[in-house]
Amino acid sequence: MAGAILAARMQKIPVIIDGYVATSAAAILKAANPAALDHCLIGHVSAEPGHMKAIEMLGKTPLLALGMRLGEGTGAALAAGIVKAAAACHSGMATFAQAGVSNNS
Repeated sequence: MAGAILAARMQKIPVIIDGYVATSAAAILKAANPAALDHCLIGHVSAEPGHMKAIEMLGKTPLLALGMRLGEGTGAALAAGIVKAAAACHSGMATFAQAGVSNNS
């Protein structure tokens, strides 16, 4: 997993880290290089003991905290929808000039 996260960084591909095991793999990269996870988001914090502490050690905030224990990427699948919606909102938002909003009071 650490290798896949690193390969994604080298190819400028964002990563949604899902679950305690993936977070642990990411921690190895963070220990080697504090900027190694700049392309990563934490999809969710699971109910496993210690997962939130591991996330905090990475300096990240999970997008979701639903107490899921399901695994198999379910947290990342839910978080991906949030990320896609945020990207669409950001890229589709008009500037003040485009919207005809004046900066004058």
